[in-house]
Amino acid sequence: MRSAFARLRLRLAGILGRRPPLGTPSAPPPGPATGPSADLFADVSADEPPEAPRLGHRRSRLITRGLGGVRDRRTGSRPAVRDVVDEALAGVAARPTRLILTTLGTVLGIAALVGTLGLGQTAAGQITERFDLAAATRVAVQPGERDAGGETEAVTELPWDAPERVLRLNGVEAAGTYTRLDVGQDLTRSVGVAAPGGEDGYDLAVIAASPGLFEAVRSVLRTGRFFDAGHDRRRDPVVVLGKHAAERLGINRVDSQPAVFLGDKPYTVIGILDSVSNRSEMLDALIMPNGTARSAYDLESPAALEIRTKIGAAQLIARQAPIAVDPNNPSSLQVDAPPPQSRVRRAVESDVNALFLLLGAVALLVGGLGIANVTLLSVLERVSEIGLRRALGAARRHIASQFLIESVVVGFLGGLLGTTAGVLLTVIVSAVRDWTPLLDPRLVVAAPLLGALIGLAAGTYPAWKASAIEPIAALRGTT
Repeated sequence: MRSAFARLRLRLAGILGRRPPLGTPSAPPPGPATGPSADLFADVSADEPPEAPRLGHRRSRLITRGLGGVRDRRTGSRPAVRDVVDEALAGVAARPTRLILTTLGTVLGIAALVGTLGLGQTAAGQITERFDLAAATRVAVQPGERDAGGETEAVTELPWDAPERVLRLNGVEAAGTYTRLDVGQDLTRSVGVAAPGGEDGYDLAVIAASPGLFEAVRSVLRTGRFFDAGHDRRRDPVVVLGKHAAERLGINRVDSQPAVFLGDKPYTVIGILDSVSNRSEMLDALIMPNGTARSAYDLESPAALEIRTKIGAAQLIARQAPIAVDPNNPSSLQVDAPPPQSRVRRAVESDVNALFLLLGAVALLVGGLGIANVTLLSVLERVSEIGLRRALGAARRHIASQFLIESVVVGFLGGLLGTTAGVLLTVIVSAVRDWTPLLDPRLVVAAPLLGALIGLAAGTYPAWKASAIEPIAALRGTT
């Protein structure tokens, strides 16, 4: 044991510029040591081993084990992998407060990433569901158009019984015709004769519709009722007002059977619309039965057919409706159908995720910079320790590996905590909003690994900086 410590003294003395001349015996010279190495070996006697630096219990134990077991560098002895890992873990756990602050940036970044993707997928599912209940169940059919001397004209006409034809198709829930009437100079008034000095009337849109149109566009009544097939067949002079049109005419109730005048013809108001899911222009219009429009304005054919389908049947009905309406020439009809659900879902997910992914990336960048700064600070604080380890035989790669492992551990811990926070955020928001949470399991596995990768990238420069420290400069107290 004495000869081993003697060799160690000779070796460190040579590093500090006091290597004895060749031929010096291996035993330490008598008398107290002097010079730059005096303080280093002041407490080393011939009968007891040197005391390890006070670097904490685990770290001093590791370095003490190195002091007793390191042989000359020429023998190829190196610290074991277990020693490097133990030293790295000890360095991470030595300062809990710093560890928490360092991982905070990574935690926020990974939590933002996981929460963004989770909430994006969940919100896309909910938006798609609502899309299915409204726009995704709407199919519109109208005659095709062609150019006729600079003007467009319809190449065919819709039959009056088009709603009955498409109602035979499996998947159709409601259907009705829609036509915007040309009423010329006729204005709408709520009184038969204009008051002197007052307005002559309002230029309101006038729409001819079949009774099934109201159900096809999910109309909701504010008051009154819709006209039915009997009004249509008898060509009764009745109308339903949109809520905005009723406000302009000063009509808010129908129990007294108020009348409006279109031109000089009176029409009884039997209902007022409150809302519709499609054809929002109906809220500003006066709506009459097809039969009434044929009698008053010589309407020849409907302009469009509105169809409401069951969820998921819109694409099929869009292909079958032209054949049902005009089996001899279905290509003469134009069909307006919603896009496939998968395309809508992808578009919604892309729009929702784009902004929040950017925020998550910024948070991850901040977290990586935090790991890099703290690791570099740790290197500067442990210069003497690094120099001693280098002097005892640790190679550059062992020093670099130690600090890289510390950075990876910090990044992995941040990724693990951030993943947990992101999943909890998704579940809590979904529960509050009464949604069904959707989250890709692969994301839960990949997020902690991403945190470790960020730690690895952030610790590369500090690890290189630590491995470049020279033993002689470190032991002399300079960097």
